[in-house]
Amino acid sequence: MHKEVKAQIEKKMEKLASKANQGRKQIKFELGDWVWVHFRKERFPFKRKSKLLPREDGPFQVLKRINDNAYIVDLPEDYGVSSSFNINDLSPFDVGSKLRTTSIQEGENDRGLSLESIQEELENEPLQFKGPMTRARSKRLENQIYSRLLILQATASGNLKDMKIMAWSTFEG
Repeated sequence: MHKEVKAQIEKKMEKLASKANQGRKQIKFELGDWVWVHFRKERFPFKRKSKLLPREDGPFQVLKRINDNAYIVDLPEDYGVSSSFNINDLSPFDVGSKLRTTSIQEGENDRGLSLESIQEELENEPLQFKGPMTRARSKRLENQIYSRLLILQATASGNLKDMKIMAWSTFEG
């Protein structure tokens, strides 16, 4: 009877575990991987004083794997906390989606845009002056004027780098 009860308990536990882990991804980091560190209020009280401050920082490199749930990260000393983190506080650093810089490379046109196509795009888009001038609208207007100035500068100089900076600021910002 004990064997039957033990088998039923194990079967029920497996069923509950599979239900609880449904949709969960098992993440394991290797030595040298780059990760983002999430700021929790309890652990980083000075980094989370305001809701406008970033909720994560990085990328930081994984120095050591303690077990499947704990890792030691190359965290700067000025943070004032332990450098060992639970897997819940880490997320993988993906160069394509979380990179904070532009991907403009010398000698290439990143988006396949020509100066003429950018000029046509901006000629068809008039400057917007409708409604009250809010901060957001003034910022949008400033970006439009700046983009047009960059087009004039790129046209005058014929410099490909100026054109790429202008293209990026026009379509990204």
